[in-house]
Amino acid sequence: MHSGMNDGIWTNARISPAGNPEQMLEHAAIAVRDGVIAWIGSAAALPSEFRNLPTHDVGNQWITPGLIDCHTHLVYGGNRADEFALRLAGASYEEIARRGGGIVSTVNSTRAADEDSLFAQSAQRLQALMAEGVTTVEIKSGYGLDLANERKILRVARRLGEQFPVTIYTTFLGAHALPPEYQGRADDYIALVCDTMLPALHAEGLIDAVDVFCENIGFSVAQSERVYDSAARLNLPVKMHAEQLSNIGGTQLATRYRAMSVDHLEYLNEADIVAMKEAGTVAVLLPGAFYFLREKQLPPLDLLRRYQIPIAIATDSNPGTSPTTSLLLMLNMSCTLFRMTVAEALQGVTTHAARALGKSDRHGLLAPGRRADFAIWAIESLAELAYRCGDNPCSSIVRAGIQESRT
Repeated sequence: MHSGMNDGIWTNARISPAGNPEQMLEHAAIAVRDGVIAWIGSAAALPSEFRNLPTHDVGNQWITPGLIDCHTHLVYGGNRADEFALRLAGASYEEIARRGGGIVSTVNSTRAADEDSLFAQSAQRLQALMAEGVTTVEIKSGYGLDLANERKILRVARRLGEQFPVTIYTTFLGAHALPPEYQGRADDYIALVCDTMLPALHAEGLIDAVDVFCENIGFSVAQSERVYDSAARLNLPVKMHAEQLSNIGGTQLATRYRAMSVDHLEYLNEADIVAMKEAGTVAVLLPGAFYFLREKQLPPLDLLRRYQIPIAIATDSNPGTSPTTSLLLMLNMSCTLFRMTVAEALQGVTTHAARALGKSDRHGLLAPGRRADFAIWAIESLAELAYRCGDNPCSSIVRAGIQESRT
């Protein structure tokens, strides 16, 4: 029987197939053939047909699905560290914006960077995520705000997925902020997003989903709806940045369009959650932004639990409000800041994160027929993944059946 480079058995493992510490297999094994899981179960019951495959003894370490970061703005130029210093010294967001700071400063840096430079800057951030067992990442555009630069960001995102052993999904966030050249003409800018950017970038195969920043400092519900109508005409699924700073009705709109997820959600109310339940929309919580902006309003965890809304956790990796590339740190923050349980947090970066991307059939679960993407952890208890701060216990990552030790 053939034994290809992406065949093997990982044995003597403790396995959490769905990222849930309450469902685990002890003394277990995973058999992989052609990069796909062929069998998973008790090592003692391994079928004889797999016994001649190359064997990796995991030494009683834990195996989970590869982690999923389902909300990032990973591709951008420059950084906003100086602005962070100004804020700490007492400057208001308005003052910083007047000095050319805020999203506009990242737009200027991103527009100024050529594609190779943007790729190099973003690759460093991606590698930091991958080192922590992340095998799937969503990357949004939104720092170009014109056709050429939004295209550049999305091309870089696609290229990251081709050049690194990670699955990248791209989201078009043209409706992120108003570019300086459209100041005071938000409706005209939304027309550009809907009529020019979206169809062109979709035709080039650069868009997997469409997002919009629906907020008082972003775009109105009516403007967001125009973007959603354009996405619907192209059969593109939608997501939304909603209820982060106020509640202007974003979630109600998003659920009408059967959004895959609504993200941030500090100001979510019960009527929004009822609508999410009916639409099958996932809640994506972003504790890094909550922490970095020193927010006080907590997302309504008890209501989300009561209605059994799936909750995902992500880094929101971006230069202005969550400059982090550690999904493990987000597990800790979701537990400490949002009072989530370890089981909720871990499912938030596996099963539920896959749902937030509309990819439950491909990611976030270890089962026969699924691609063999998993992380191996040198820990005694799965709770350590959420408990540790600034420490990375990922000992190796298996992607499509090929093991890469973490260097």
